[in-house]
Amino acid sequence: MEFSKYTNKNIEEIFQDLKTSESGLSEKEAQNRLQIYGFNETREKGVKTAEIFLRQFKSPFFYLLFISAVLALLIGEKVDGIVILSFVLVNVSLGFLQEFRAERAISLLKRYIPQVVRVVRDGVEKNLEKKSLVPGDIVLLEAGNIIPADLRVLKIENFLIDESILTGESVPLSKISQALTKESKEIFEAKNILFAGTLVISGRAEGIVISTGQNTVLGGITKLVSGIKRESAYEKELLQFSQLILRIVVTTITLLFLANLIIHGIKNFLDFLIFCIALIVSILPEALPVVVTFALSEGALRMAREKVVIKRLSAIEDLGNIEILCSDKTGTLTKNKLFLEETISPNKEKCLLYGLLTSSYITEEIESSLNPFDSALFEKATFKIRDSLKKFKLISETPFDVFRLRNSALFKDYNPPTTLPAKGWAPENGNLILIVKGAPETILKLSSNFEDNLNRDQIEKDIKRKGEEGKIILAVAFRKQNLKSFSKEDEKNLTFLGYFVFRDPLKDTAKEAIQLADKLGVKIKIITGDTKEVAGFVAKETGLIDDPKKVILGEELDSLKNSEFDKACESFSVFARVSPDTKHKIVESLQKKYEVGFMGEGINDAPAIKTANVGIVVQEASDVAREVADVVLLEKDLRVVVNGIKEGRTIFHNINKYIKCALASNFGNFYSIAAISLFIPFLPMLPVQILLGNLLSDFPLISIATDYIDIEELKRPKLYQINQVISLIICLALVSTFFDFIFFSIFFKKSSGIIQTLWFIESILTEISLIFLVRTRHFFLKTNRPSIPLIFFTVLDAIIIVLLPFSNFGQKAFHFVAPPLPGLLTVFFLVFNYFIVSEIVKLIYFRYQRLNNKK
Repeated sequence: MEFSKYTNKNIEEIFQDLKTSESGLSEKEAQNRLQIYGFNETREKGVKTAEIFLRQFKSPFFYLLFISAVLALLIGEKVDGIVILSFVLVNVSLGFLQEFRAERAISLLKRYIPQVVRVVRDGVEKNLEKKSLVPGDIVLLEAGNIIPADLRVLKIENFLIDESILTGESVPLSKISQALTKESKEIFEAKNILFAGTLVISGRAEGIVISTGQNTVLGGITKLVSGIKRESAYEKELLQFSQLILRIVVTTITLLFLANLIIHGIKNFLDFLIFCIALIVSILPEALPVVVTFALSEGALRMAREKVVIKRLSAIEDLGNIEILCSDKTGTLTKNKLFLEETISPNKEKCLLYGLLTSSYITEEIESSLNPFDSALFEKATFKIRDSLKKFKLISETPFDVFRLRNSALFKDYNPPTTLPAKGWAPENGNLILIVKGAPETILKLSSNFEDNLNRDQIEKDIKRKGEEGKIILAVAFRKQNLKSFSKEDEKNLTFLGYFVFRDPLKDTAKEAIQLADKLGVKIKIITGDTKEVAGFVAKETGLIDDPKKVILGEELDSLKNSEFDKACESFSVFARVSPDTKHKIVESLQKKYEVGFMGEGINDAPAIKTANVGIVVQEASDVAREVADVVLLEKDLRVVVNGIKEGRTIFHNINKYIKCALASNFGNFYSIAAISLFIPFLPMLPVQILLGNLLSDFPLISIATDYIDIEELKRPKLYQINQVISLIICLALVSTFFDFIFFSIFFKKSSGIIQTLWFIESILTEISLIFLVRTRHFFLKTNRPSIPLIFFTVLDAIIIVLLPFSNFGQKAFHFVAPPLPGLLTVFFLVFNYFIVSEIVKLIYFRYQRLNNKK
């Protein structure tokens, strides 16, 4: 193991060995090493182009077509055999192109969500893409980070790590920075090594990169497990559905074949065998895998352009299924751009100084802070206050978390006067000061003294009033003490210094997002750590609730029994002051009846994100939250999520359009052709004609994936499940069969060539006309216009179908004859009437369905 040689070396030896220092590598040296070591990424076993191509030959459709081509060649039908083989090539090419595009789409999506790490280069802290790390880089870590490479620990502070991904041991482990007495080759014993992929639970650490990419311990394991693919429930359902249809069709064809032997004997045995195989191929929705792949991959790329990145294509199904979306309000409904409106304190400069001392500016570059509270405070600070920040020495600190609702820091006490002098002030030797900043109710509980006789009751009333106006409050308190460190016990008997009043404006898109969610039938639930008053104000302003008091606190929820808890989770739309554990329980409760999406970003949100049916995070979320999420948002906006849900439903609704159209038409033609073939001395349609029609109809059917959808259709996510469309398919198939028999009753005295040609035209025109019928459950003219690709391929298809029989190529390759004009007009009249009757049947079907749903 490469890490083992660093376990028993001290820090100076490691710096010397890796030719680096506490200041990190220079940018020039880092680039040189990147050329040597390559990117810090584990190259998972991707799907190669050749594998995608060979996979097309594993389809049962390929075997059926290939057998049919061989049989045609054996009986001397060379033209038919070559034409059938050409259909094989076309089908394989279509499948290959779409699967190749899908794989390419997945690789493109991965570029949207790079992991960013904090490093030191040229003595300056900066953010860097994880893949650009090289051995010798100095990496800074904090709670929520996933270790980006194998690191040797340099410094550590209150640090715990979860190594269960490697060891299976779920108990958090502590680490050390000292060298071991002897070299350790076991992961369990390497107490001073941080391994790639493991999770920082708490504290901070500094480490030096010793291995990257495939050379890490995790990289070696990834080689063994890469390439594993997870199927979604929808993919499994499609497979089972296709297998069921195949069994029904093969059974029917076998009975047909035996009946033909009894009626006609062995005359034209091989011809009829090829005809039967062609019939099987004609009814099976062989373009379904292409339609699904095309719809998912194109949909995922469209969603990415709309700033919704899907980590796995099958997650689109889950996103479309969401019935309840749980989210924080900050950044989704509000801009998360805070403005400091007021500083309420007898000593405002001192209050602002103490507020900034307990901010990220003590440990980070000013430009790199993502904390909106810190940014707002810094914008209001005068130059004197900003200059004074550099003169304080941080002794120790406890970062903010949602359980404590505060952060604390211990500093050298500079005992600032009321008015700050130009050059700062001198510290009082030996004195330390503890500063605590956080939620006002928490700070008030910890405070027993008040600066310049501030009044507790007046403060509480003022804070409540401002909360009801949608303002966000942070309070500051302090305590002087002679300690070198502090614990929870020291955070009491504080002196309340003052509080800050922030304003977080609503996003312009907030109301629009709530309204769209309502149209889609998606319930929005706001789960926030903010106060009841602030959460209620924002929810009321966006139209989510009609009364700002319709908010439940986390502690109220926790006091309820199981049944009451479930009822409260369902009835309330806004939850305030909620802990991570309660968030998790809310999601679990809602999942008993609904498909739930949860949007979060912090390490404490990870359990709820992982538990939800769909975990959603923003790009800036903690590493662990992004790791367990299914969807990554490039912009934190509720509208983006709701649009993603809409897109997910659109994709699967269009897939089901294909299923309804293809099967309704195919089943109708299949049974009528099969039945009539037993009573006439020739085949009602030749195998090559059946296969040609099957291929031509696939182009407009595949373009259904690009079609537009009525918003009303998208309000019923469960309706795009396959088992919901079987009844409609059967009804429309019966209409198709009825018109096929009408056709035969009109033309049965005509020659075989005329019947075969006209039936070819009639069957394909009815199939592509059906597309415009199944697009909506309403009257076909009262819906959104079809997509441009759908219109284009439908018109092109219709022109080819009608003109091909008149061409020499059509007559020689497919055995068509030029149809007489009266016969052609009769076919057009039949197709028109077929469409009208099918439309009436569809409207009656959905009317009956609506009446049943109301009962």
